[in-house]
Amino acid sequence: MKRSDFLKTLSLLPFAGYAAEASVLKKLNDAPSSDRTPLLFLGHGSPMNGINDNVYSNAWKELGQQLEAPKAIICVSAHWLTKGTFVTALEEQRTIHSFSNFPKELFDVQYNPKGNVPLAKETRDLIKTTQVGLSHDWGLDHGAWTVIRRLYPEANIPVIQLSVDYSKSAEHHYNLGKQLSALRKKGVLILSSGNIIHNLYTTTANGKPYDWALEAKEKFNQFIVDKNHKPLLKYQSLGEYANNAIPTPDHFFPLLYVLGLQEKDENVKIFNDDILSGSLSMTSLHIQK
Repeated sequence: MKRSDFLKTLSLLPFAGYAAEASVLKKLNDAPSSDRTPLLFLGHGSPMNGINDNVYSNAWKELGQQLEAPKAIICVSAHWLTKGTFVTALEEQRTIHSFSNFPKELFDVQYNPKGNVPLAKETRDLIKTTQVGLSHDWGLDHGAWTVIRRLYPEANIPVIQLSVDYSKSAEHHYNLGKQLSALRKKGVLILSSGNIIHNLYTTTANGKPYDWALEAKEKFNQFIVDKNHKPLLKYQSLGEYANNAIPTPDHFFPLLYVLGLQEKDENVKIFNDDILSGSLSMTSLHIQK
């Protein structure tokens, strides 16, 4: 995606608040499971990965075939940036084509799984550090549907989205993620979608990774494998490589939700660990005991 398209996309994102609904909390109908669901961070890259078969989209497809089907999915996407925190409370999700200058084939895609209003309300009530509004105006943006339709192409898993409050700090997002831990024992898959290295201002046609991008990938991956999350919460103080890798934190913040949820007995499998166009990483994480 060109830088101009990226900036246009950001300009169209909603920053208006929604009034929270006052309603009685209804728990998930299914009995809690004794096992925790895995955690996923998927580097989604170009929206074209939603329709093209390649090494990255095929890895998502294979992962969906390997995992036990969850009862529901909560997705944190880099493409729902808000002032305040919101969760979709819809009976059925709609497909949002939040991009421009792509083929009609991509705009024709419709991925419309059911929503889960009780789960949206439970998610709202689990989060204590900030007020959470129920949104009836969003849906699934391309950070969500391009990857989820590869995992579960039949659209038979209910999905809700949790927005990213772009006015908050890295620590805020990390700690907010922690508050969703109880849902993992109820069969809810928590998935975040972004790109750890995401600098559209410096992309190159030859695709050769910048030295700073290679350094960022190596150091970020080591922090993640070592479960040393504190430097990632202070990424702005890590130096030039990190500032180049994260010129804006929209695609980085979703990572922090799953890292905040990681338990001490859980390890990380890194896959799709490539840098494209010089400064865009497809690095993805599968976290599980």
